[in-house]
Amino acid sequence: MKKQKQAYLYAILSVLLWSTAASAFKITLRYLTIIQLLFFSSLTAAMASFIIMLFQGKIKLLTSFSVRDYLHSAILGMLNPFIYYIILFKAYTLLPAQEAQPLNFIWPIMIVILSIPLLKQKISIKSIGAIFISFVGVIVISTHGNLLNLKFENPYGVILALSSAVVWALFFIFNIKDKRDEIAKLFLSFGFGFIFTFILFLKDPLLPNWKGLAGAVYIGLFEMGITFIFWLKALKLSCTTVQVNNLIYLTPFLSLIFINFVIRERIVFSSIIGLILIVIGIVFQERNKVHLE
Repeated sequence: MKKQKQAYLYAILSVLLWSTAASAFKITLRYLTIIQLLFFSSLTAAMASFIIMLFQGKIKLLTSFSVRDYLHSAILGMLNPFIYYIILFKAYTLLPAQEAQPLNFIWPIMIVILSIPLLKQKISIKSIGAIFISFVGVIVISTHGNLLNLKFENPYGVILALSSAVVWALFFIFNIKDKRDEIAKLFLSFGFGFIFTFILFLKDPLLPNWKGLAGAVYIGLFEMGITFIFWLKALKLSCTTVQVNNLIYLTPFLSLIFINFVIRERIVFSSIIGLILIVIGIVFQERNKVHLE
């Protein structure tokens, strides 16, 4: 019972921190370019995960990995954080946070769709229905509820937000097959992601002001790095993963609250309805979950 309470505490803390991410993106992108933000945030995440590995005595794991393992980590690092956050940050520069955040949250549905060609998984009629519900939510958000005319307010931004969900789904599928230590994988992904970003950063190596740097460090710690470790801890302590996994669905709704009060975006009705449809579709899909072995 004590472990389960600890699991809930870690899970709730993770959800609260992830709920602030959309607001943090919007605020920090006022002061930094996309590459600057990714450079400093991925550096922060890599350093944080390295320090955790150091305290846990896991540094020696890095010497046990093969060249193939490191190549795999390089591919994962290319997907996330490098490609994923470049696309996602660009989406946040084009869309209101209340649109970019729920459109990115469609990634569980993207996992199901991609598992069909990549893992040869079969999909049920119920899963197809769940996917349809979620994509109706996407259309509601993207058109601001104007379903009859299907006029997208910012189609490029919508494509980017959905593309970021595809990249995250790819990262998830490739990462779940990798049975190495999770924290070591996390460090290597952010390490390689930082290296890739550093190459682009050299083209415009400007130091940010303190507000931009503070935002990047916050994102590196609480969107990218430490929060994932809190979540892994919650899953490990919980009697069953279902008991904490369901809490993740609170994230986009709490995020809307932060978006409203922190960055002063007026939340429109279509964003709420669209998000509800997306989450309903994801929940229905979870009941017919594809098992990635």
